This record gives sequence, structure tokens and C-alpha cells, in this order.
Amino acid sequence: MSYDYQGNPPAIAVIGGSGLYAMEGLEDVEELVVKTPFGDPSDSLIKGRVEGRNVYFLPRHGRGHRLLPHELPHQANLWALRSMNVRWVICVTAVGSLREEYEPRSIVLPNQYFDRTSRREHHTFFGKGIVGHVSFGDPVSENLRVILRDEAIAEGATVHDGGTYVCMDGPAFSTKAESERNRRDGFDVIGMTNLPEAKLAREAEMSLATLAMVTDYDCWKEDEDHVSANSVISHLTANAGMAKKIVRRAISRIPAEPTWPEHKALDPALMTPKEFWPAKTASALGPILDRWNRDNG
Repeated sequence: MSYDYQGNPPAIAVIGGSGLYAMEGLEDVEELVVKTPFGDPSDSLIKGRVEGRNVYFLPRHGRGHRLLPHELPHQANLWALRSMNVRWVICVTAVGSLREEYEPRSIVLPNQYFDRTSRREHHTFFGKGIVGHVSFGDPVSENLRVILRDEAIAEGATVHDGGTYVCMDGPAFSTKAESERNRRDGFDVIGMTNLPEAKLAREAEMSLATLAMVTDYDCWKEDEDHVSANSVISHLTANAGMAKKIVRRAISRIPAEPTWPEHKALDPALMTPKEFWPAKTASALGPILDRWNRDNG
């Protein structure tokens, strides 16, 4: 098994969104406070074992839902997970539906993203002397997405296979004009948090896929109430049990070794030769550049 520089075996992470702040059923539970070069993560990591695998749970908004979408320390979150040798990330997140057939309490498995955020400097680990441009044409791990799809169907969930997630800043929900524009542009669901996670996971050579839990119709549907925080929480809480069942089933199907395409994403991406890497930046990116630091990739 391919252990990392700290002796950790390849692990799986679950990032929980609104309404999913804990993960039951973990064995040998530990709470880990991880310090990162990018500040503190949203919360402590909860480490445990499921089906013999190391699993780390991180509540995206912190326990008690204390962080707004634009306050989320995405770099710290993904760095902390990668430092534990996490190679697969399952995200659970609330989304608004932009399509009639994507009803509240159904699940969408997006395979594309569209970026309408404004804080790109927080969506990459690179800079400060090391340049990397990862391939992101197919931003979701298809292998992991298929596992989630199969297990969601097996659990009897209403599943929509594929779709485009448009990511906005928030924290206010969309105006009607914005919602209608997103529909005209052909997007399927809208959220505020998942795209930065996907970008950073790709840079950190982690496979990522998302269970997007539909909570509302944004504000475009005239015969439905406009999205509100209360409606989001009520629908997502109802779906939390289903999400946990799907995740647990999926964990048992994830391979022991990281051999999927995403696990070598930096091979064609690093532009700066190693001899030009500033020592401080290379050190800060230690878990991500571990292959180069140990055996030159």
C-alpha cells in the first residue's frame, strides 16, 4: 500500500455541507486539530474507520454553521485533508434547482461546473514562485461519481446523473434576473461552495465527486416559495440520512490504491522546474508535492 511521508495509508474524506455536520458509524474516532500554511480549516478533522478504511469528516461551515460561503478556508480545508493522505473526496452540498425535473430532496451528481465567483486567488494552492496549471476540462472524478450514482440508486434515492453546477459568491441567494439568466445559460443547479473544493482537490491530486442535494427551486419558479435558509435546512435535514447511507456504501467500493487519472494530475501541470522552487513555498506545499520531494515524481 502506498503510504505517505507520515506513514498514513490512502484515505477517504467526506466534506459535509448545510445540515450535515457529523458522520455517525465511524469506529476508532479521533478529533484532529490541523494547522496549515493557509490558516485554520473550518473545524477539526474527525478521523475514524469505515469498512477498514481511514475516513476523515470535515463540516464545511464548521459545527454550528459559523462560516459564510465566502469565509470558507478552502485552501486550509483541502490542504489539511491532503496532509492526512486523503486521495478521494466525497462532497455533500445543498443546491438550488434550475430545472423543473430536479425536484427538492432529489440528488444531482454534477459532472461540470461554471464559475461565477470573484475570489480566484483562494481557489489555487499555487503562486509565490511555483506555477501550476491543472487540466480541468473534466472537473469531477468520473470513477467516483459512478460509484456514488450506483449506490444512490441502490438506496432508492431519486438521482439525476450529470449536470452543470454554477457557483456564485453569495451569501445572498439569487435575484430573479440572475436565476433566469442561469437557466437560459443551460445550468442545472446553483450553489456557493463546491467549485473551489473541486479545483483544489485536482491540484492536490485527489479524486472528487459531489452529492448535490436539491433543496429549492432558487427563485425562478413562480408557483414555489423563493429559497430561504429555513427551506434549505428542512429539505437537507430530511436528506441527511440518505446521504450518509450512500456515502457509507460508496466507501466500501473505493479502491485501496490511488491509481485513477486525478492521482497524477500534476504530472503535466507544473510549469516551474524544481530547481527554481522557493524553499518556503515548496515547504508549504509539502503534502501536495510529496512525490517530487521524495522521489522526483
